[in-house]
Amino acid sequence: MTRPRATPATPEADTTGRPATPGDGTTPALTPPAELHRHLTGLLGGAARAWLDQALDEAAAHPGTHGPISVWELRLAEAGRRCGPAHADAARVLVLHAARADADALTRVYFQGTADERRAVLHALPHLVPGPDALPLVEDALRTNDTRLLTAALGPYGARHLDAHAWRHAVLKCLFTGAGLDQVTDLARRARGDRELGRMLGDHAEERSAAGRPVPEDLRRVLALTESATLAHGTDDPHGKES
Repeated sequence: MTRPRATPATPEADTTGRPATPGDGTTPALTPPAELHRHLTGLLGGAARAWLDQALDEAAAHPGTHGPISVWELRLAEAGRRCGPAHADAARVLVLHAARADADALTRVYFQGTADERRAVLHALPHLVPGPDALPLVEDALRTNDTRLLTAALGPYGARHLDAHAWRHAVLKCLFTGAGLDQVTDLARRARGDRELGRMLGDHAEERSAAGRPVPEDLRRVLALTESATLAHGTDDPHGKES
């Protein structure tokens, strides 16, 4: 069967996941906390802004774990009601940052939290965890079919720490579930010249065509990226040996 023609990659087809979080105009995982704080306080009304200031002060004064649950963890649960759903991700990321949550605290919050709180934890990872210690949280999110968790898991922390094999399958899962690839951080860099990813995408496109289903434009776009560079030294994996 003839494979779909790859759409030439363009700068607009890139890369970083910077499409805005609805209502915020920023992406919490990609925005430095100080800048995120300035942006968010400019959007919030007086009562919400006062709540956020108090929540951040409490988190900074009492970081870590205190008793069965820390006061800043309670603020995570309140954020949607206090700041509104459109701003809750950013507020939660700022609370986690003020609390200096480490990988253990983030793991506890993630597994005890709602889907919204889990997404905020994923957004906070690049600001709080320098190494791969929180990678199990990314891997857990990638096992779900929640498209907002999937795209959060493929933010800058996942782009930095997922190996080639796991990252390719995560991209393919986004296509299966309809999650937008424009929110995948470093998509162009990691996909460019990746022949194995190109093979996987081509197989998926053929399966869809054989079933009479349309081939998504996202798939064509990423397939073009996999064909857009000549690999050095004849390797099929430009991102290192798979584990």
